[in-house]
Amino acid sequence: MTLKVALASFAHVHAGSYAHLLAAMPDVEVLSADPDGASAPDEGPRGAELAKLFGIPYVDTYDELFDWGPDAVIVTSENAGHRALVERAAAAGAHVLCEKPLATEVADGEAMLAACEAAGVILMVAYPVRFAPSYLQLRANVEAGRLGDVFAVLGTNNGKIPYAARQWFVDAKQAGGGAMVDHTVHCADLIDGLTGGASATRVYAASNRILHQDKGVEVETGGLVTINYDNGLMATIDFSWSVPDNGPTWGGVSLQVTGANGSVEIEPFLPHVGGTDANGEVFLGIGGNLDESMLDTFLDAVRTSGPSKAGTAPAVIPQPDGAVGLRTLKIVDAARRSAASGQAVDL
Repeated sequence: MTLKVALASFAHVHAGSYAHLLAAMPDVEVLSADPDGASAPDEGPRGAELAKLFGIPYVDTYDELFDWGPDAVIVTSENAGHRALVERAAAAGAHVLCEKPLATEVADGEAMLAACEAAGVILMVAYPVRFAPSYLQLRANVEAGRLGDVFAVLGTNNGKIPYAARQWFVDAKQAGGGAMVDHTVHCADLIDGLTGGASATRVYAASNRILHQDKGVEVETGGLVTINYDNGLMATIDFSWSVPDNGPTWGGVSLQVTGANGSVEIEPFLPHVGGTDANGEVFLGIGGNLDESMLDTFLDAVRTSGPSKAGTAPAVIPQPDGAVGLRTLKIVDAARRSAASGQAVDL
């Protein structure tokens, strides 16, 4: 079965990875559109120029993209544009993979879930670290009870500021915030996967703009989020854009999980081949492509579920789904409010 997959926007830095992977997949027809690309103040290529680099077909407008009749839509626009594109995909009966975070505001995320549920389409959120072998092994150990009752998690997500490649990441209106929004959600998703969807009950956060003052950035560039869950778990997430611009890699994610029987720490992006070349330090990651694993999971679910039917749930709900996206968005929203007020926020 050949799937028609639409790639809506090249705004997100991950869009290039998805374009590259989709172009190489058998039984997949891909079509892209990035109507806002020409006016974006980015150093990297956008729009038709970027589509040409990846060898995928391109149309100038979203009208043409949806008139094509896609089976699935991958939404990789600015965060503030997610709702409109997801709702449009749902109205067209197309299954959806949406970049993280789900939206910039909780009300938008709730509307997106409602639209997809009413249309009977899949809504999956792009959290690729869920597919890392080290995380899958950790999750299996937690589910098997080998760590005992888990009571504490420490997550870190520190990387480069995506300022040059995509300037909207430092626009509070387009992104919803800075490093807190960009990086907290990944760790929050990993924790969600370990707890079976336990609900956050209280969030306390502190943030600052100490880093990258030379760039005139007005969003937060680092900070800490502490989360209490209804099952007694306490989690802390260290987020930042603290990796130097000339660093050999974008950054990394770690998760330390502690239970009554012991503690396990994973760093999914740590395995690499290192060295130096004429440009300095080299960091070459090794292992499977997590974006590819995520796309395979999504497209398998699309094929199994087949055409959508309004009011009927898809046959397969791939994880992490829209409900996960909404839970993690609520954590980020509470963290933003806590950092602004200096007080803990109850959910």
